Amino acid sequence: MPFTADEAFSLLQSAQAQNRLAHAYLITGPIGSGKRALANRVCTLLIGRPVENLQHPDIHVIEPESKSRRILIEQMRELERSLHMRSLSGGHKIGVIVDADRLQPNAANAFLKTLEEPPGQSSLLLLSSLPDQLLETILSRCLEIPLRSTEAHRATPLQTKLLTALQAHSRQESPGLVEAFRLVREFQTLLSEARETIQDDADASLKAEEQHYKQTSEAGKWLEDREDYYKALVESRYVAARHSLLETLEQWWADALRQQAAHTTGQPVASLDHPIFATDTAALGARHSTTTLLRKSDAFETLRGHLGNSGVQEQLALECAFLRAFGE
Repeated sequence: MPFTADEAFSLLQSAQAQNRLAHAYLITGPIGSGKRALANRVCTLLIGRPVENLQHPDIHVIEPESKSRRILIEQMRELERSLHMRSLSGGHKIGVIVDADRLQPNAANAFLKTLEEPPGQSSLLLLSSLPDQLLETILSRCLEIPLRSTEAHRATPLQTKLLTALQAHSRQESPGLVEAFRLVREFQTLLSEARETIQDDADASLKAEEQHYKQTSEAGKWLEDREDYYKALVESRYVAARHSLLETLEQWWADALRQQAAHTTGQPVASLDHPIFATDTAALGARHSTTTLLRKSDAFETLRGHLGNSGVQEQLALECAFLRAFGE
C-alpha cells in the first residue's frame, strides 16, 4: 500500500527507535510523490543533524550523468569507495542513488556486492519511479517504501502546459492527423524550452566555476574536463525532462481508463493523476473503447523504449507515437 511521505517517515522513525532500520531502502513512487524529500529527511534522521538537499560530507549522491542518462559502473565504484571511508562526523555514511532504474547492467551487477555486504554504519537509499526496471536481485535486497502522489505537488510548469494542450485537443469534435501534428509540434516546443532552461543553468554553473578556478596552473585542462562534464549533464537532464513529459502523456490516458472503468462499474474513481482535468479525461473514457485507450497509452510507453536506443531519431519517433495516439 502506498504511503504519504509523512506516513513513511513516521514508520522509519519508529524502526530507528527500535533499532530495526534496514541497511537498504528502495523509495518508489511517481514524479511529485516526494521521493527525494523523504530521502533527505531519512538522511537527517540517520546523521542526527539537519541536512539540506542531500548535501553533507557523509552523503554520497549518485545520479544519471552520461549522455544516455545512465548510471555508469565508475559512479558505483566511487560510491563503494566513499562508503568504506571513515565518516567525517563520526557517525553514519549514506549512499543515495537517484533514478536507480537507470543503472547500466554492469553497474547494477557491481552494486550487488555492496548491497550484499554493506560497510558498517552505512545505509543505502535508492529512488525510482520505475522500479520494475531494476534487477530482481536488487529488488530482493531492498525494503521498498512506495509513495503515492500528493495534491500539493501535481505538475511542473511544462507539464501544466502539456496538460492544457491535451485538454484543448480533447475538446475538439473530430481531431485528425492535422491536429495530431499540431500537438506534436507543441510537445517539441516544450522540449526546446526544457533544453534551453537546462543549458542556461549549466552555462551559469560553468561560468561560476571558471571565475573560481581560472587562476590555477592547470586551468586549461580543468576547463576542458568541466565542459565535457556539463555537456553530458545537460543531455542527462534533458532526457529526464523528456521522460517526465512522456510520463504525463501516459497518465493522461491512464486517467481516461480509470474514468471509464468507474463509469462501467458504477464505482467512484479511486484516484486520478490529474484530477483538475477529470471532466476531460472522463469524456475521453466515454468516447473511446478500452482497447483504443490502451493502444493510445501504449504508444508512449513504446516511445520511451525507442528513445532509449541511441540510433533512433527523436523527431521521427515522436511523430509516430503522436499519430498513433492522437490521429484517431
